Amino acid sequence: MANHYIEQIEAFTRQLDCRILYRNEQQGILKIDNPADGIHNLIIGIAPPILIMEQFLFSFQQDQCDMFKQLLQKNRDTIHGAFVINEEGNKVLFRYTMQLEHINFNEFEGAINSLGLLLSEYADQIIDFSKR
Repeated sequence: MANHYIEQIEAFTRQLDCRILYRNEQQGILKIDNPADGIHNLIIGIAPPILIMEQFLFSFQQDQCDMFKQLLQKNRDTIHGAFVINEEGNKVLFRYTMQLEHINFNEFEGAINSLGLLLSEYADQIIDFSKR
């Protein structure tokens, strides 16, 4: 079943003119680029019943309460997905999850567009955070 989903998601990425950089069918992982939307090395994990998209944004050396607060406030304005911190607690990612069972092209495109819009609108702040 996961094989069906990876082929479907791969087809969606091609429809959006994304470039597939890496594909591991056994692990259900794709890595894609969509430079037009500022998306580089977006990891797509296919783990039925969900699909997970993660985009690395920046690393940080020490906890910064002000930065975390601003990211959480931005999460409130973000329609789909959210800023998250990786398990090691040293990187900020954008993460989006959705159900695979009834996924369609419009839903997938909306997720990619949401990330692209966030990156364009919030680029200056993300760059500032990455310099701290």
